[in-house]
Amino acid sequence: MEELMQQVANFGFPIVVSIYLLVRVEGRLEHLSCSINDLSSVILRLKEVIVHE
Repeated sequence: MEELMQQVANFGFPIVVSIYLLVRVEGRLEHLSCSINDLSSVILRLKEVIVHE
């Protein structure tokens, strides 16, 4: 039992930090994905404008 508690103490903190960082990065990746989609739409509209001129 003591060995199990030692393992939790040794690896618990890194696991918690990793999960926290993954959650934060996930939100930023979602925002980045939306920005890339918006940029793609703008580029397509600009191409249409240039072709019609």
